[in-house]
Amino acid sequence: MIAYKKAVASLSMLFAVALAGMMLVPSPHVRADDNNDESKIQKGFEIAPVPLNLAGKNRALVGLGSYIVNAVGDCNGCHSAGPPTEFVVNPYFRGNNGAKQVNPATYLAGGRDFGPFANLAHLYSRNLTPDATGRPEGGRSFARFVATMRQGIDFDHIHPNCPASGPLPFNCLNPPFDGDLLQVMRWPNFRDMTDRDLLAIYTYLSAIPCKAGPSGLDPRLYEQNVCQ
Repeated sequence: MIAYKKAVASLSMLFAVALAGMMLVPSPHVRADDNNDESKIQKGFEIAPVPLNLAGKNRALVGLGSYIVNAVGDCNGCHSAGPPTEFVVNPYFRGNNGAKQVNPATYLAGGRDFGPFANLAHLYSRNLTPDATGRPEGGRSFARFVATMRQGIDFDHIHPNCPASGPLPFNCLNPPFDGDLLQVMRWPNFRDMTDRDLLAIYTYLSAIPCKAGPSGLDPRLYEQNVCQ
């Protein structure tokens, strides 16, 4: 009886060791460092609505950035001139059966009017395309891009805080709004993105074509991009 119990205990121990070994050996189909980025990168290239300049850029970051910008963030929904010009084939129209084609002429060039907002008559979305320097958002550095995405800092000072006394600028914001911060952009949500995701977005935005953006807007509130 004692010998039998020892044999059972030995077999149990061997089974436990074997099971532990199976858990420690990764499956050939699932890797511990596999975060499914490759499928997102591929999809990003498939859905990019404009030609991409990959020269000198990390291809994986461009593809991942396209996936985030076009499939997750819907950045063009705000950073185009608005619904009337956002699509060449509008998925919401009858007969299109959900098919869509983004308008490359207005893609991420800003100009959508979110005004009136507070005491402002107009509040336009910014142009995200690169300027003549090749950097996105009209030449924005990556450090400033991160500060905007994480803290909402408005480096353009389009709508400063109204002074406590004296003449009021036409574009200043009254309390409780903070004119130092972007008011419409969803940076309180975007700030929780990973550093890699933010770098991917920035890299993708540097790969898209430069667009001057819509004309005819108040130049004090919307500055056209310089492409050459």
